[in-house]
Amino acid sequence: MSLLRPLVARAITLAAVFLAVLLILVVALGLTGFSERVLAATVGEQLRIERATLAQTIRDPEELERALEARRRELYTFYGLDRPWTARLPQTLLRVLSLDLGEARTLRSFKGSNRVADIILERLPNSVLLLTTALVITAAIGLAVGVILATRPGSRLDQALSGLAAVSHALPTWWVGILLILILAVRLRLFPSGGMYSTPPPTEPHLRVLDLCLHALLPVLTLVLVNVGPYIYVVRTITLNVAREDHVAMARAKGLPESRVRSHHILRVAAPPIVTGLVLGLAGTLSGSILVETVFHWQGMGRLYYEAVLGTPDEAVIVALTFLYTLLYVVARLILEILYVFLDPRVRYAD
Repeated sequence: MSLLRPLVARAITLAAVFLAVLLILVVALGLTGFSERVLAATVGEQLRIERATLAQTIRDPEELERALEARRRELYTFYGLDRPWTARLPQTLLRVLSLDLGEARTLRSFKGSNRVADIILERLPNSVLLLTTALVITAAIGLAVGVILATRPGSRLDQALSGLAAVSHALPTWWVGILLILILAVRLRLFPSGGMYSTPPPTEPHLRVLDLCLHALLPVLTLVLVNVGPYIYVVRTITLNVAREDHVAMARAKGLPESRVRSHHILRVAAPPIVTGLVLGLAGTLSGSILVETVFHWQGMGRLYYEAVLGTPDEAVIVALTFLYTLLYVVARLILEILYVFLDPRVRYAD
């Protein structure tokens, strides 16, 4: 109970930060006139649908226009377009908070919907599947190899893998993806070159899942190859200082197995900063990898961002994605606050 109160206080603080960022976003929308354009586009789309409906019963063009004009005034009053944007500020805040940003200009969901919320929520699981899988693999390799290197500083293995880490960090993501496509997909024909499913896609559920996993192998491999080197080096650097502490030397002097020394006396102490990078990295990957998803035509949030910016910008989608990324960061920070209590006994929040 003593920890619950400060954690709730931290959650309230992060929620306040999130609302402050959201308020700044909404004010920027009002000052630039974007909110009015979004609402006007929503009204225009509703009037277009109603025109087609009323045209079937009202044959007189002038009467049809009068009916549409009356409906237009009702919609303008309903959405607050007859008032200054400052008066609509609370309503706009709620609309952004609920991802109710109207309809996209050109983008559509897989089912044909042009609502911004439908488009984003449909792409989010695809990015979670791809990028979280790559992050888990990268973290597992980085933890295993980084701790081993920290116990053997200066060895040939340490020098070789540190060099590979630098090379991995310098590799452009798009270049690695294209190279893997040319070698493994085009020349060797081991994997599909892109997309999420074959053409035509399998109809049976288990075959559809296998087909999805097969298409995800190359983009996951690309993300792992680019990110595993830097992560190994980060874990090595963090754990290297811990490995030189007196308590580690004492554990070895007691004759404890090296595996126990690494897991209980090195990795456990170095866990808080390592987990910090991991959780914040997860929040970053959920926002989407624009280059990887574009190269492999993976229909995730990164690809959606690329499509929203390319050609005619779809401002509503861009704003909604920015809002979602902020939300993911705040949630990740809250998770870190909770994990720190369990990972580091020295962390105890004061009442």
